[in-house]
Amino acid sequence: MNYTIAVLAGDGIGPEVVDEGLKLLRAVGARFGHEFDARAALIGGIAIDTTGVALPPETVELCQAADAVLLGAVGGPKWDDPTAKVRPEQGLLGIRKALGLFANLRPVTVHPLLVDASPLRRERLEGVDLLVVRELTGGIYFGEKRRDRDAAGEWASDLCIYTEAEIVRVVRMAAELARTRNGKLTLVDKANVLETSRLWRSVTTRLIHAEFADLTYDWMLVDACAMHLLRRPSDFDVIVTENMFGDILTDEASMLAGSLGMLPSASLGAGRIGLYEPIHGSAPDIAGQGKANPLATILSVALLLRHSLGLEAEAQAVEAAVSATLEAGIVTGDIARAGQRARRTDEVGDAVTSRI
Repeated sequence: MNYTIAVLAGDGIGPEVVDEGLKLLRAVGARFGHEFDARAALIGGIAIDTTGVALPPETVELCQAADAVLLGAVGGPKWDDPTAKVRPEQGLLGIRKALGLFANLRPVTVHPLLVDASPLRRERLEGVDLLVVRELTGGIYFGEKRRDRDAAGEWASDLCIYTEAEIVRVVRMAAELARTRNGKLTLVDKANVLETSRLWRSVTTRLIHAEFADLTYDWMLVDACAMHLLRRPSDFDVIVTENMFGDILTDEASMLAGSLGMLPSASLGAGRIGLYEPIHGSAPDIAGQGKANPLATILSVALLLRHSLGLEAEAQAVEAAVSATLEAGIVTGDIARAGQRARRTDEVGDAVTSRI
């Protein structure tokens, strides 16, 4: 089979880790008889420098025509002015909107060999295997933003709006995923304070009772969830939540796995096309030094194979190759144990690729 993959390497360490993901795709193609046509386009800071905008129209066109999108990272100190009219993050938000990607899937598992890389005690990490489903195109990130001054001084506002339809589509996806796992769904909100959260809770409860009565369902306030992710993370199966809460909680959950460099993500919509990226940022302080961990990007490629291309055997082969590489002790410095030699980005990528 032939597949077209739009490749948005972006900024910082993005090009380095994406290179390892593409190397892996070529190995998968050679083993399983596929052709992956990787086509590059600009996004983020490099797009601003080159074209003046964070998301050029030709990037959107390429992504809309592709079977899947592989993204590195966007941003860096050069473009850090939050008052700038054009910012790298606009490219990321824009491509999600353009492709209709309303759900972000962030799986969190703890490999036995990486337990000591986490700041949590070993006994709290046993059996951790959870999935956060984050609503991606609504809420406070996309609401109207205002800033002004009056007699009392400066003021600002960010509008958070959710519709019933936006909530239903992402909760339905989360519930369907829970059915393929352990059958437990947890809604995370702030319904004791926020009207949008009260809408989330009522809509979700109706949907679960109507369509997913076979699931075990509960809800949890976001502050309690933040605590329990560290106290008893193995109790969670699938978490579904709004945009901002999901953004914060998944960064916290990365500490369970020991490093941001281990966690992949998939952004999905109603069709098969998806955008796949590591959850870490552009890490400009280590860009070009061969220190970046490519495993989150490589595991994102596994999600790409599974969700957009329907290639389950190929996805499992990638995940098995990552596990074998970890068991061989071939890791970058962020997850290296005491006395273990830290390997370069390309060395880790080569090790995984050789195990396909």
